[in-house]
Amino acid sequence: MSECSDCKGCGSAAVIELPRPVLPEAVAVIGPPNSGKTTLFNRLTGLRQKVANFPGVTVEQHTGVAELPDGRAVRLIDLPGVYSLSPRSEDEQVAFDVLTGARTDTPKPGAVLLVLDSTNLARHLMLAAPILALGVPTLVILNMADDLRNRGGKIDLPALSAQLGAPVALIAARQGEGIDKVFDFLAGAMSKPAPRSLPVLQDVPKCRAWAGNVGSEANYRAPLPPKWTRRLDSVLLHPVLGPVIFAMVVILVFQTIFTYANPLMDGVKWMFAVSGKWIASALPAGLIRDLLVNGVWKGVGSVIVFLPQVLLLFLFIGLLEDSGYLARAALIADRTMAKVGLQGKAFIPLLSAYACAVPAIMATRTIENKRDRIATILVAPFMTCSARFPVYVLIVSAFIPNHNLLGSFLSAPTAAMLGLYLLGFLAAVFTARVLKSSILKTGRTPFLLEMPSYRWPTWQSIGLRLLDRSKVFLRRAGTVILLVTVLLWVASNVPFTNGQPPHITDSVAGVIGRTIEPVIKPLGFNWKIGIGLLTSLAARETIIATLGYIYSVDPDSNRQGLQQALQHDLTPGGAFALLVFFAFAMQCISTIAVVRRETGGWKWPVLQFTYMSVLAYAGAFVANHLIR
Repeated sequence: MSECSDCKGCGSAAVIELPRPVLPEAVAVIGPPNSGKTTLFNRLTGLRQKVANFPGVTVEQHTGVAELPDGRAVRLIDLPGVYSLSPRSEDEQVAFDVLTGARTDTPKPGAVLLVLDSTNLARHLMLAAPILALGVPTLVILNMADDLRNRGGKIDLPALSAQLGAPVALIAARQGEGIDKVFDFLAGAMSKPAPRSLPVLQDVPKCRAWAGNVGSEANYRAPLPPKWTRRLDSVLLHPVLGPVIFAMVVILVFQTIFTYANPLMDGVKWMFAVSGKWIASALPAGLIRDLLVNGVWKGVGSVIVFLPQVLLLFLFIGLLEDSGYLARAALIADRTMAKVGLQGKAFIPLLSAYACAVPAIMATRTIENKRDRIATILVAPFMTCSARFPVYVLIVSAFIPNHNLLGSFLSAPTAAMLGLYLLGFLAAVFTARVLKSSILKTGRTPFLLEMPSYRWPTWQSIGLRLLDRSKVFLRRAGTVILLVTVLLWVASNVPFTNGQPPHITDSVAGVIGRTIEPVIKPLGFNWKIGIGLLTSLAARETIIATLGYIYSVDPDSNRQGLQQALQHDLTPGGAFALLVFFAFAMQCISTIAVVRRETGGWKWPVLQFTYMSVLAYAGAFVANHLIR
């Protein structure tokens, strides 16, 4: 504050407000993989974020809003994790185009948050030169300050800032330490050193030498790896013990899901039953009530009831990934993948396919070799995605009694689920072997993977992950599954006779089902299952909503629950055949579409769909005749 210019000694003071810096329209967040970039992005944006694709490419675009302490807001763009800006892969091309303003659909960032791992600075600094050389205001963020401090590392921040000609902040994104410095930079309150002229280093040895020199001038001392990390790796990466431990972890995950998800599922089922009765009582009898209650509410509710199990599955995946264990599992799997011709880089896309094949196929863009990439794309849908999970749970719960096989450690339903996951994996391995020894044959590529440190997962990160998966699951239930359910309701209520809907077997849906029944009868399926197989082409879990609706309007089975109705219509062989069919078939229009985009035409998706359909039919035929 200062006195006003014409002060007569009144003793009052006038407040002179300096103009606040204009905020940039967008700020890019970039950094190498495993630098904690996404953790920082999540902490800055919280729930104010969304995920989409950059127009024209399959690279995901994460955007969010960071609210500054003074009430203003900044848009953040979370760019793909890259080690360089040399546009060799699609990830690097998108990052380069966004930073240079070459993409007309995305504003050129007015500032950059460059996130580097402070415990691995010698390698991560290699990305700093091309970023800083762009001339965009940049905050160099050294993440994982707690690890650097606790493991005896050190860095002279003013010296590093002077070397780079950019402000530097030392933070621990997981704990929120030093986040205030990031907000100060975004608000324009952080002092900035004089920028230096930096070369855009394209040659890897020269870039490494430059990074090493900068680290030396800043008195950087790399932290020592923890003794317990080496001890854990000696066990978890052991050629014999490693796979055994991984198998035990997977068994424990599924056993826990089956044990603890049932009460939650019963609660969701009860809520839909009570709310459905309330909706029915509040509406007059007629087509509208029948559509809302029997079509929409029961159809969509029959799928949403499996949300607790899906979230428990992703809870465990998140814990294993954030702890650093899944990266070790990648090395274990690489030994197997090498034998079938797939390179180690394929592990991450195949692992993400257990969530959904669509982002898994998009993740193959990090594989430089085109033939390796196509081979990975073609086998990714065999991985048991989360859309298959509710279908497996429905059939397994209906036909396999909950008996213990190895005490409380392994039950019969858990063993069945593990067998289905293994079945999909073996189909992927077999297919990869065939492809890599014939039409997609290539040489072996070394697998290089940067091992993240073991860490305790944070509940904030896990919570945001589960929230995101809930949105995806509910969005599919509220769009694709809802649309299919409404169309099915229409098909099952026409043609009208004397103003009344027909019997389900005489409706359009019934006619379609009975038309394809001779084709699927050798698999142990009836016309109702046939309709479910057709609707599941939109999304695999749609078969649950379809069967739930059909059995609810069928006078012969409307007093039974869905599991009881399936037990009546399917033999054990037919149930096993249905599981095998879903393990192999490519019932997902979204996956077909993204394969076409990634491969540049219809050749590979048509081949993939045909092969998987033939394999699914043959496998189901064998399964139905194998079990009686």
